[in-house]
Amino acid sequence: MTKKNDLIAFGPVPSRRLGRSLGINNIPPKVCTYSCVYCQLGRSLNMQTERKEFYKPEVIGKSVEKKVKDAKHKGEDIDYLTFVPDGEPTLDINIGYEAEMLRPLGIKIAVITNASLIWRKDVRDDLQKADWVSLKIDAVSEEIWRRVNRPHKSLQLDKILKGIKEFSDLFSGELAIETMLIKDVNDDAKEIEKAAKFIAGLKETKSYLSIPTRPPAEKWVKTADEHTINKAYQIFKDLSIDVEYLIGYEGNAFAFTGNIEKDLLSITSVHPMRKEAVEKFLKKADGDWSVIEKLTDENKLIETEYKGNRFYVRKI
Repeated sequence: MTKKNDLIAFGPVPSRRLGRSLGINNIPPKVCTYSCVYCQLGRSLNMQTERKEFYKPEVIGKSVEKKVKDAKHKGEDIDYLTFVPDGEPTLDINIGYEAEMLRPLGIKIAVITNASLIWRKDVRDDLQKADWVSLKIDAVSEEIWRRVNRPHKSLQLDKILKGIKEFSDLFSGELAIETMLIKDVNDDAKEIEKAAKFIAGLKETKSYLSIPTRPPAEKWVKTADEHTINKAYQIFKDLSIDVEYLIGYEGNAFAFTGNIEKDLLSITSVHPMRKEAVEKFLKKADGDWSVIEKLTDENKLIETEYKGNRFYVRKI
């Protein structure tokens, strides 16, 4: 195998969504259907929508098998094999076959896709072979979608949304939706509510609200603030969506370690906590409100409000 092909499999790396994830980079950088303004990999070098073979499936298979063997030898656990490349994974016309080829390893398979090709039946069929699939919905309004994701000129949002709905109706695995919030672009409450209403209509969906945590493709991109994130979270909750947010904290959410500050920051990086919940937590942990005052004074915790309730959110 060449040095280039040795880079196909990487990790395992810690993932809040997937535990210990071994990544599969099945697309060369940066071949994509989108050129998202927030992409940590920069602007897309080669925008296309035509599916094709980028690496021989056997090369991908051997690379993953070797990495799994090496990880197990070192005592590293792997919860998922995750197609998460430097471009759009479903551009790989062999991704469905590759998922089947990796089944004998006995590890669950995940795909993180921008969903731009899900209007195609062959893509939906390939994604059915995964155990966990994440689809991107940054906006459901045409103008906002084009501003945020800067799609290939041949793509149509209405067809993509229709494909997402069809896939969610049939998919037997775990489905996740990820929405990236960009300040003054798609973080308006009305726009968030439009997206939330669409997501609420999908079958058994886990939703994630995220922000750029690494340098974006465009320097003007700014992250939505904590107040906006909390508002978005509550809008999703009001529509009975199972929602969390990802704001870059590496802590282990919900792991009550006995360190009050660490646990609070861990939890509030995923879920905003209402004041009553914080008080209950402090009582359980034999702490008092001075902990909250300290964290807010240190600018590690932010107090925000929604519909008359006070919430605490980890500082971005």
